[in-house]
This record gives sequence, C-alpha cells and structure tokens, in this order.
Amino acid sequence: MDSKAFIKALNDIVKEKNISADVVFDAMTLALQTAYKKNFDSKTNVRVDINRETGEIKVFSYLVVVDAIDEGSEEVDEEGNVIDVPPKINIDAQILLEDAKEIDPNAKVGDTIEKEVTPKDFGRVAAGTAKQVVTQKIREAEKNSIIEEFQDKEYELMLGLVALEDQKNYYIDLGRTRGILPKSEIIPGETIKMGSSIRVYITKVESGTKGPVIMLSRKHYGFVKRLFESFIPELQDGEVVLYGVARDAGNRSKVALYSTNERIDAIGSCIGEKGSRIASILKELNGEKIDLILYDENPETFIANALSPAKNVIVNITNPEKKEALAIVTDDNLSLAIGKKGSNIKLASKLTKYKLEIKTLSQINEEGNKD
Repeated sequence: MDSKAFIKALNDIVKEKNISADVVFDAMTLALQTAYKKNFDSKTNVRVDINRETGEIKVFSYLVVVDAIDEGSEEVDEEGNVIDVPPKINIDAQILLEDAKEIDPNAKVGDTIEKEVTPKDFGRVAAGTAKQVVTQKIREAEKNSIIEEFQDKEYELMLGLVALEDQKNYYIDLGRTRGILPKSEIIPGETIKMGSSIRVYITKVESGTKGPVIMLSRKHYGFVKRLFESFIPELQDGEVVLYGVARDAGNRSKVALYSTNERIDAIGSCIGEKGSRIASILKELNGEKIDLILYDENPETFIANALSPAKNVIVNITNPEKKEALAIVTDDNLSLAIGKKGSNIKLASKLTKYKLEIKTLSQINEEGNKD
C-alpha cells in the first residue's frame, strides 16, 4: 500500500468509527518514535513527522545544544547517603555549543540540531505500528461509546437475550455489548433459559480493563419500580405517581402510589380491567405477591395502609423525630399485620421509613388495667 492509499484508508476508518483524527495521529507519532528507537537502536532524541495529506513519514534525530555536557552528578542527602542525580538531558542527545556552531553558525544554547534519519525500510515498521495503533484506538473509541450509551441507561429496564452462563453469572446480550446478571440477583425460584428474552435492571455501568462492565439485577427493588412504569400508562404521563417500593424478592413487594388527578384511581389504574395490567407484572415477577398501597401525606394513614392486608389498623406516632410508631390491631389481624417470619411489618417499615411496633387491642387493654 502506497502512502496516499494508506492515509485514505486511515481517514476512512477514523470517519467510520467516529474517532478523533488528532488522537490517532498523535498516538501514531509516539508509537513510531518508540518503534524507531527499538528497531534502530537509537539513543538520541527523535521526532517523527507524518504528512496528513500525502502519508509520507520522516524521522528526525535531534541534539540539544548545551554549553557543557551534563553527565549527571552525585549528591549527599539529609542522612549523609550519596545518591546519583541523572542528567537533565540524555547524554547521547547533547551537543556542545562549539560543535553545534560548525553545523549552524547561529546556534545557541537550548536550540536543537536536527538531522533526517528516516531508514529505507521504515515504511514496513510504520505500517505495522499504524495497524496496532488504529486497532487500539478503535477498541478504546468503541469502549467509550458503549459506556456513554449505557450510562444513560443506568437504573433503567432493558430487554436482553440470555447468551451465556457460568457457575456464578448469566451473560445477557444487550445489543452492542453483554451485561452480567449474577445468579444471586435473579428472582428466587425462577428458571432462566438459554436463548430466552429477559427483562433486566441495570444497576451499574463502569469501565473495566477489558471493556465496559454492565451489572444487572432482577432482584433489585428498582426492577419492580421500572416494571410498573413500563406497564402502567398513567405512571408514564404523571397522572399517577409511584412514591416508593419495598421488596422481598421472590416473596412480596409493597408499592406505594398516589394520583395527581382526582378522577383517576391510582390503585385501580395499576390493576387494570379484570386485573390485566397487574397480571402482566406478576408474570414478569415469577408470581411474587404485590401489595398496592395508597400513599398518604398523613404518616398514620400511610402506615395503616402499608400494613395491608391487615385491616382496621389504628396508628399512633410515638416519636416523630426518631420516626417511631405503634400500630394497634385486632387479635384476628395480628398475624396478617406481622406476616410470615415478620415479612409484612418489615416491608411496611421499609416503605414508610418508620420503626413499627404492633400490639393488639387486648394487649393495650391489659396494659391499661395494670396501670
């Protein structure tokens, strides 16, 4: 390939891959300088010039004009140890002023004396170096492009294809790259099949040594939040607002909602006609139970709602500053309010951000009689 064809091919790649030409040429210049020193055992300073129009490459050796050769020195540190101080300029890259004037009568200290030293077969070295540099820059550009694309999708829902599996992870094809879905982040009890489509929640996007690292989850509470926003039109247009989600993945989630339009029922909108909307969400969650909770600015009302399926709950805020509350229920509602292994009260506490204590009416009466 001649110089003009080479430069055209290089410019075509730069344009196609949307890489900065300056970045590529600067990287090539540095790489060619290193290649020259390595292949031709050069100890002097060298400068490589690449003509961006013709593709012609020239190598120049240059010496720095000095008034005395700096060979380094020895100094004594604070502890009395002798240390070597290297020369400020490579000793092989220095030329005395008197010698420099024989080449250029106008030379002065600090100037450089250049000489073209382009080897006859340097084109072969240049071609190999250029290929390595361009390949590296393409990888870097594509890596950065993917990171930029997926950073906007962090904390969002995506549809992918299950591509690979190892002992700890599933690898999900997301188009331009693959995300990592740890097996610890799938919904407990669900089965993931190779080649199947799957919705995933992006929890982290970062740059790794081998490329972008995109971490995924189906266990995160954000997965439930984004599912609702995807399936419920009123959440998309703002007529219904999702206040918060508390989740025990694979078991139960509590979703707090409220309406900004008096004519729209927030919970009814999420259930849909004959339960069609909530059914689609439940299917995606592998049968995980969903409690739809009506959010209320009054914390006592909100806590009572959050303790669903328990009914007729009476709530007293015992410490507003520490966010502590007492919920009083009838005897037959106690097990519902607490839930299996305390799951209901834990989720209600997480959703409302209150530390909750539950007592029955009979317990309250007994305590009153003792007093």
